Amino acid sequence: MGRNGAEYRPHDWSNELVLLAECVTRRENEKMGRLIFTIAVLVSELGHLSATNTWDDAYDTSQIEVTLVYFVPSDRMPLADWRQRVDYYSKRIEQFHAREFQGQSRLTTVVRPEPFVSGLSTNQLRVGDANQIYYRTLNEVDRRLKFAPSTKEAKRKPKAFPILLVLSEINWRPLDDFFRVKPTDNGLVFEGNYNGGQHFPGATSGGARALYNPQRGIGWGLVSADGWRVPYRGSDCVVYHEGCGHTVGLPHPEPGNGSVMSMGQYRGWISESWLDKEQKTRLGWTPKELSEDTQLELFSTFRAIASPTVPQPGQSVRLKLAFPPDAMVKALRVQLQTSVTGPWVEVPQRWEGATPGFALLGEFDRPTPVSYRVNVTLLSGETAELWGYFQVRSDANKPPLPAPTGAMALDLLKSQQVEGDALAQRMPKSEIDLLAMANQNRSKEGDDKQNPLWSVGDWTWSDGVLTSPKKFGARLQLPYSPPDEYRLTVVLEPLDDPNGLLLGNVVGGNQFVSLFSYRSGNGYASAIENLDGRNVGNETTVRGEVFTRGQISQLVVTVRETGIHMMVDGRQFIHWHGKSDRLSLSDYWATPDKKAMFLGAYDCRYRFHRVSLEPLAGKGRQLDR
Repeated sequence: MGRNGAEYRPHDWSNELVLLAECVTRRENEKMGRLIFTIAVLVSELGHLSATNTWDDAYDTSQIEVTLVYFVPSDRMPLADWRQRVDYYSKRIEQFHAREFQGQSRLTTVVRPEPFVSGLSTNQLRVGDANQIYYRTLNEVDRRLKFAPSTKEAKRKPKAFPILLVLSEINWRPLDDFFRVKPTDNGLVFEGNYNGGQHFPGATSGGARALYNPQRGIGWGLVSADGWRVPYRGSDCVVYHEGCGHTVGLPHPEPGNGSVMSMGQYRGWISESWLDKEQKTRLGWTPKELSEDTQLELFSTFRAIASPTVPQPGQSVRLKLAFPPDAMVKALRVQLQTSVTGPWVEVPQRWEGATPGFALLGEFDRPTPVSYRVNVTLLSGETAELWGYFQVRSDANKPPLPAPTGAMALDLLKSQQVEGDALAQRMPKSEIDLLAMANQNRSKEGDDKQNPLWSVGDWTWSDGVLTSPKKFGARLQLPYSPPDEYRLTVVLEPLDDPNGLLLGNVVGGNQFVSLFSYRSGNGYASAIENLDGRNVGNETTVRGEVFTRGQISQLVVTVRETGIHMMVDGRQFIHWHGKSDRLSLSDYWATPDKKAMFLGAYDCRYRFHRVSLEPLAGKGRQLDR
């Protein structure tokens, strides 16, 4: 056996030695013996150099295969973009491993193509301590996937050392990992690693675990939701630490440092971290000089950090970028998200010179968490992708809180208390509940079958929630004429593949609509229409997806006599300045009362959870229908 545990069979020298013994003197034979011993030592050393191994030398790790599984409890829904998140981490750990081992150990990831839906609910999985949820999760995945070889099969030495890495949809204990708050008897409390205004992974509610099993010749890793779902700076370190480090036996180095097996996750992305030379040497790695790799140089150098690190509402936010010295950027794509279940909104970028120093994100009208992802392509062909996270805060020491309506995580909905004035902060006392008003008008005669509200299509009600029909030109007139200026807030959920959503507004006596996510052969488009008689395609038009099927979004439309401001999930979407007499409504969307607001939908069912209005100037009035 070599030191790596692999069987080595040297060339059979016996016949040659017999002939030599017959033809040479004893002295010459002794010299030949010493020569053969030297050759054997050299061959043995070559065997050592041919492969890396696990920490205990028992298994060859020159090839490692990591099976990535997205794990979802039976009572939860998979994230709509789960595959994009998992693919991001798989690329990051592959690139890091390639840089650190210089080809002497090759790590390949295999992503299970479908979410793994557990047979257990969240509460069933959480019974016991963090070790129990770890074994309960990994045992179920291992058993159902028939992942690992038996003890006997392990001795046959598979082509690649197998690691099962599970990325879970939940944490060990209730935690909203996007807002980074947990429910307590005293309300919602921040829980997370927050240092210098930046967010790093790490919460006691998490529960990440890993082990190396020498009997079966496998590694088992579990990264809880806090370690991967939200891309804090350092989340990729957690995925490698648990999924590729401990699973081959790597311990925490002493004393602690900024390496990936120590405190790297609390200092930066994995591209900013490293594996200790002493640990790699113990695994069989030997340092060598390699030719310059511009792809790995971009991986190691590229940064995208929010500036300011803790922006305030209404403050312009940008990402400070860093590139290799001679880089020339061909393309830069920036997207952001203000809800972990919401859509990614693309922010167009422009720059002068070889590389942009910053990427603009815009401004946010309220405290909110923000995830972002940046894709860059250089003229020379190299690419990089980096995800990050920050929080917009009114006070640097006070985290934003999830709204009690619409976007609260399942872990928090069961909580009986919401901290202090969280609801009051988001629901002004002067706000008018248009959805409740419409529902009251609908049934004011005491008969739910009566519907005095004018509509096109079969709009349905259930427990105060309104659902539009899947029909072209569907609309429902609201029994309200708005004041001169106001702010309209709508929380909704598309039940089909998203298509046009319209909010019918009035300003200066002119009806118009705020259009979101109209789908055509040219993709999705949103706009204020009509403007100067033109519908979608006018100067306010924004291209790109807005909604995700089955995911709740919040829309805020601020109507002033001097302009219209549209926001999606806390981010500025369309901002138009102009006179109200330039606005009008096409005949296709006409309603009987030209002073009334209305809701519209185009070939998509929308579920409306909230439709409310906050007066800003003037007075509105309730209508009969």
